Amino acid sequence: MPVHRSGTPHRPHRPRQLALGTLLAAFSLLSALSAPPSSAADTPARGSARLGMGVLAHDGQAGTPTTGDATQTEGVDVSGYQGNVAWSTLWSSGVEWAYTKATEGTYYTNPYFAQQYNGSYNVGMIRGAYHFATPDTTSGATQANYFVDHGGGWSGDGRTLPGTLDIEWNPYGAACYGKTQSAMVSWISSFLAQYKARTGRDAVIYTATSWWSDCTGNYGGFASANPLWIARYAADPGTLPAGWAYYTMWQYTSSGPTVGDHDKFNGGLDRVRALANG
Repeated sequence: MPVHRSGTPHRPHRPRQLALGTLLAAFSLLSALSAPPSSAADTPARGSARLGMGVLAHDGQAGTPTTGDATQTEGVDVSGYQGNVAWSTLWSSGVEWAYTKATEGTYYTNPYFAQQYNGSYNVGMIRGAYHFATPDTTSGATQANYFVDHGGGWSGDGRTLPGTLDIEWNPYGAACYGKTQSAMVSWISSFLAQYKARTGRDAVIYTATSWWSDCTGNYGGFASANPLWIARYAADPGTLPAGWAYYTMWQYTSSGPTVGDHDKFNGGLDRVRALANG
């Protein structure tokens, strides 16, 4: 039996609260370090997607085409990202056609659509509208109807281009929107069929070859009816998706003058008018 000797200070028994607290803190730190990092800060807000948003991240950039090619006609594409656009400046610089984002999914309409769509027309450009597809939210036919009902229609006035389906990397999640290649082809078919039923025109398809190959299996069945708008930031448009022997439009940069997104139409202004006329 222990005996307390005179002159030796007595040390009372310490509760183990400090040790327990230290263990809990260490466990919390370990859990935080081992948890997967949140990507919420890296995910853009719904509605903010735009034509070519994923091109730089996935395909990079390798130069720009030569200027002054008389067989090509300069154009631009815009969205709510640009706000009010200086159309007279673009017109004076030689831009002769434009596409404006009208819609995304079935939940977003561009608040600057009127200024952009009508403004380009009013300075003399041939104009059109595009839809950013989100195949993981609603069906292709449903999104085609939403697009037509919110500015994506067509009129035979000689200065309105057919609507464009912007189908590319998903900025909000899985690149192919969680769809198999066959399911993606079916979704696109649904959109295109409904757009034609509503407007009488075949929609343009905007895409990048690498996305098309990964997410549709390089499907070639749309080329006979739907003009191709290819995305590639380089000196030439490169290899095209299966089925298309040539491109109709080419988005070649996201860092052009006045408005970053600049495009080439594969032909003179008469060919732009021909596409508008159908």
